[in-house]
Amino acid sequence: MVAQEQKSSHVFDLLVVGGGVNGAGIARDASGRGASVLLVEQDDLANYTSSSSTKLIHGGLRYLEYYEFRLVREALIERDRLLAIAPHIMWPLRFVLPHSKLVRPAWMLRAGLFLYDHLAPHMKLPKSRGIDLRNHSAGKPLKSEYSKAFVYSDGWVEDSRLVVLNAMDAAARGADVRVRTRLVSAKRVDGVWEAQIEDKRSGETSTVRARAMVNAAGPWVARLLSDELAVPHSKSVRLVKGSHIVVPRVFEGPQCYIFQNPDKRIVFAIPYERKFTLIGTTDEAWGEAPGRVDISPEEVSYLCESVNRYFEKPVSPSDVVWSYAGLRPLYDDAAANASAVTRDYVLDLDTTGGAPLLSIFGGKITTYRKLAEHAIEKLIPEMPILAGRSWTADAALPGGDLGVGGFEAALKRLRDAAPFLSLTHAWRLTRAYGSRAYDVVGAARTLEDMGENFGADLTAREVDYLIDNEWAVTAEDVLWRRSKLGLHMTQEQRTEVERYIADRQH
Repeated sequence: MVAQEQKSSHVFDLLVVGGGVNGAGIARDASGRGASVLLVEQDDLANYTSSSSTKLIHGGLRYLEYYEFRLVREALIERDRLLAIAPHIMWPLRFVLPHSKLVRPAWMLRAGLFLYDHLAPHMKLPKSRGIDLRNHSAGKPLKSEYSKAFVYSDGWVEDSRLVVLNAMDAAARGADVRVRTRLVSAKRVDGVWEAQIEDKRSGETSTVRARAMVNAAGPWVARLLSDELAVPHSKSVRLVKGSHIVVPRVFEGPQCYIFQNPDKRIVFAIPYERKFTLIGTTDEAWGEAPGRVDISPEEVSYLCESVNRYFEKPVSPSDVVWSYAGLRPLYDDAAANASAVTRDYVLDLDTTGGAPLLSIFGGKITTYRKLAEHAIEKLIPEMPILAGRSWTADAALPGGDLGVGGFEAALKRLRDAAPFLSLTHAWRLTRAYGSRAYDVVGAARTLEDMGENFGADLTAREVDYLIDNEWAVTAEDVLWRRSKLGLHMTQEQRTEVERYIADRQH
């Protein structure tokens, strides 16, 4: 298709480039303060880094070893805030840390956990404690050589859904969110940014204008500055590949495990999607161009070996039912190895050409909301429209207003309203959509009213909801980012979802 050029006279207050968690969080915060916002994402929301995490909201216990006290404190405060504003896609977990004589001494673990428990005031989750693995249920899956462990609290997050919910809230507050839309180039013209963007589905290009721009392109942050914007910069990003494997459930119980390796790295083993165990992550330096990445056979072996030091039941590469990998765009602080690179973030404001440009280097999913707040504060002197009060700390994300009684009460109310849903179906809808589950069910009075059932309780009505309300375009968007239902379906069932979406689009 021949590209067609369109130009609008409208000037946005803010153009946000990048639909990961930082871009969506900044768009939400700015929209809620009354700014007009355009967010463009070259692929799907959370397409890369923000859907490839270990799915934890945590302070980062191991970061204490690198003296990242400010970051850990901020993350612990944010952990409690996020658990409150999105209790449907986030929930507390207890982590079991077996003591290994080969790595850190017990006193060091105890001291680190004491600091972890007390770095932030008024933490709501239970504090750490020691346990005897020989007579505790958490010791059953572990080898008998491990007798002592520490238990502490952190939280879980459906990472890609977190991004989508931030984008939904931004849109509800007036933001224009465009997926599959690529920034081709941009330059400062008469005190504003003039940008060419391309709709990758139609091939059409258009010119948009904005008073300020936020470069939240994640792994592409430095390349965007150099190539699309031609803006000189001194800061750089260090790409680190993190990979995960999913295997059939290795252990019973709700607890998670955090294992120390002789190389001083840590690996998590976490109950996942009811039937599986999630194991990760690796830290591999990445020197090639950013983009989609895959786990290597060496990383699979490393993760299996890491958990096999501890679990009685061994995990082998042949057990892997799914894997994923992503690039973490860390601020390059010249650390000698990938595991030691700071997880803190740096906000770089450039005003040399008039219209402000704010570039985001680094960050972690737990601190995205605070990062967004700091980004807005950085822009306020240049953009007074953003000077409204901070508001995102207590405002529920879409579906997060579960009502009296929390998740269990919300689940019961949904089952009372839609008794034709099985318990597992209603539970999954409440977990994914919270109070918005009623929008998925709509006027349905029977399961048949929900339309075609593709498998794993995914119905046509739910797919329609995701397309109409959450920017889903492909089966991958539905099965692997808006949900993880792809894990529970056969290839034939996944193909049926592709067919349905293709038919719906024509």
